[in-house]
Parts: sequence; structure tokens; C-alpha cells
Amino acid sequence: MPRWCWDLTLATPEGTLDTGRAPRTAAGPDLRQLVLGSEGAFGVITSVTVRIRPVPQVRVYEGWRFASFEAGAAALRRLAQDGPRPTVLRLSDETETLIGLARPDAIGSLDARQAAGCTAIAGFEGTEEDTAYRRNRAAAVLRDCGGTPLGEEPGQRWAQGRYSAPYLRDSLLDAGAFAETLETATFWSRIPELYASVRDALTATLTGAVTPPLVMCHISHVYENGASLYFTVVCAQGDDALAPWTRAKHAASEAILAAGGTISHHHGVGTDHRDWYVREAGPLGVEALRAVKRRLDPAGLLNPGVLLPAD
Repeated sequence: MPRWCWDLTLATPEGTLDTGRAPRTAAGPDLRQLVLGSEGAFGVITSVTVRIRPVPQVRVYEGWRFASFEAGAAALRRLAQDGPRPTVLRLSDETETLIGLARPDAIGSLDARQAAGCTAIAGFEGTEEDTAYRRNRAAAVLRDCGGTPLGEEPGQRWAQGRYSAPYLRDSLLDAGAFAETLETATFWSRIPELYASVRDALTATLTGAVTPPLVMCHISHVYENGASLYFTVVCAQGDDALAPWTRAKHAASEAILAAGGTISHHHGVGTDHRDWYVREAGPLGVEALRAVKRRLDPAGLLNPGVLLPAD
């Protein structure tokens, strides 16, 4: 059951579907999960009950340095599995760390990337007592994993600027640069292979088409059994920016499936990821979803071509 959604109502061409009447249930498959993520292909969610939390008394964000992405990921995994888990926990790879340190002149240097290491952000929100307790315990774990504390300045800088990057994209486009993102997720044991495979696919494809790209990545969400990877790509636009990116996105999507990742962690399927989602779900899974689509939307009125190919 989704942690934030307790019940919802779905309006479909064939009637109304009401789901959820208890915080936990063993009464068959959870229909909420069928509706969430269907991207309007089965109906329109007209009401939803969600969980809310009190506004935290304290918010503290701090930075930690790790020698490598692999070492940082191991530290995040330990916190996610053994605790205490911070409210915010993310890890930038070497290239994204260099960008954060405002050293674009050194991005292409392996020595500079290794010297910069990887920056992790740990954020703690809640009551003063709980925040202090979790922060102290997490610090002991991060130190034991080889982390070096950087203080609150990197964390505060991330908190203040976390929403500015999307606006920077327009300025990059105006300046002749191309900027895009993609994301995925997998189990902890597959994170290193998935990270390397997607990064290499993007670099190789775009280098052959335009200019060597700037490929950055961070772990944005952690779970006991895995984590997400969020890639940002910047390169020259060239004469036709769309064609090289289309090939690069195709190569990255193939790499994601081959390395055992999901085609989308939170961006969704839509039409861009549809063909890879079909392969991820498998033939029988797709036919089961088609059966739901035919029952709830027999005329195919709702978002045709989204999530599933049109019949």
C-alpha cells in the first residue's frame, strides 16, 4: 500500500471506483496501486485522502565528503538499512560535486574529480530532541564509513538552491547548450553497474554525435533495498539537438533495462518510456493491464498511447 495515500476515487467511463477503507488490509490485491501510476489511462482521480505531518520544529542540513561514489553509496545503504535514516539523504558523484564546488574548468580532469570526491547531503527534520538524536547517531555511522564532515554550509546551500537548476536550463538553451535529465532505480547490489552503464551509454552516444557531454548523477532517494539514480546531461546543441538526444536517451534506456533498473523511478512512463515499460512489465503483465483498460475505458478515450501502446 502506498505510504501517503489512504483512499481514492477514480472516475472512469464505466463508473466510479472507490478504493481504500482501512490503514492496512489483506482483502485481495490493493487496487490503489493499480490506479496510482496509471497516468490517466484508466480514469481520472477525483478525490484522494493523504497523510500529513506536523511542520518540523527544526531543519538541519549538512554535507559529508566521501572519496568515491562507491564509498558514499555504501554509507547511504548502511543508513537506509540499519538507521538512523535522515529525512533527506542524497549523494552527488564526482562530476556533480565539482559543479557544486564551482570548478567547471576542472571537470574533465580525473585528478580533480578524485580530489573533489563525492558530496553527500544529510538532512534532519522534526523536533529538537529527535533531530539531535538522529543527527548524532547518523554522524557516527557516516564517519565509520569513511565520511568527512563538511558542516552545515553545503547542506544549506543545497536547501536554498535545490529548485534553481530547472530555471538554469532555459539560460543554457539560450546560450547554445543542451540540458536534459533522466532517472531510474534498482536494488543496492546493482547500483554500481547501473550507474556505470547509463553514464557510459550517454557519454559514448553524445560524444559521437555532438561534443563530449557533461554527465552528472546523484542518488536522490534511498530505501532499505535500493535507491534511485538521477542523471543530468549537458552538451552542445549542435545543428539538431533533438536527434542526438533521442539516440542518447534510447541508448540509456537500453542500458537501464540491461543493468536491471526500472525505466522510471518518479518521472513516469508517458510515451517516452512506454516501449521500455512494456518490456519491463513483460507480455503477460501488459495483457493484464490491457484487460483493465478495456474494462474501464472500452472506447479508448483516456490518454490513448500513454502507458500502453494503442491496440
